[in-house]
Amino acid sequence: MRTVKLPVHLALIMDGNGRWATRRLRPRAYGHKAGVQNMFRICGHAFHLGVRIVTVFALSAENLSRPQEELDELFDLFRTFFDKKKEKLLELNAKIHVIGDLSALPSDVQVSMRALEEETGGNTNALLNICVNYGARQDVLQAVNKAVSLGRFVDDESFHALLLTAGVPDPDLIIRTGNEMRLSNFLLYQAAYAELYFSSKMWPEFSRRDLEKALVDFSSRNRRFGGLRSKE
Repeated sequence: MRTVKLPVHLALIMDGNGRWATRRLRPRAYGHKAGVQNMFRICGHAFHLGVRIVTVFALSAENLSRPQEELDELFDLFRTFFDKKKEKLLELNAKIHVIGDLSALPSDVQVSMRALEEETGGNTNALLNICVNYGARQDVLQAVNKAVSLGRFVDDESFHALLLTAGVPDPDLIIRTGNEMRLSNFLLYQAAYAELYFSSKMWPEFSRRDLEKALVDFSSRNRRFGGLRSKE
């Protein structure tokens, strides 16, 4: 890939796993497994190119309303990759941070996720945020309630410190696959000035070359953050 200006923080809405599997006459669980495997490929490539922070939307708060059978399959997938095959995550050489309300997950899954956070806590090469049972509105509400409980007014900086992404810079680029063009309750406050890129490809078929194409597109954009170009 030619030299481009990379985002410091890349966020991924990995949509289309179930539809990808259904089109191949396979169960949705097959698509979720393929999606996790592709997450490793794409995150690893992003870090290799020089992106320092990647945040992935692994399970939304709204996803918990899906049929229990599908949720059980997702939880089994978490067990596999956070415990039995955690070496895949360790190979990324990134600090792993799980964001969201884990209380709704099986206790053994919670333990595996927290253990991996501890095991990778010393990694400084890159940061991988995995959003599980996460919702942006819920994040904002808990931050507001925390501010109220502390009895103080907040500005933008102090409010950021109350969010689940505290200490992490806002995303520069958000990529969504699956031919959908919305944020679906993902990082809404943090995405105020993020660049958005939508791909018609389902997540399991989103390739390293597709990522590079999105990064080149990002590099060509003029980010003014509400201001004007120097000659405007």
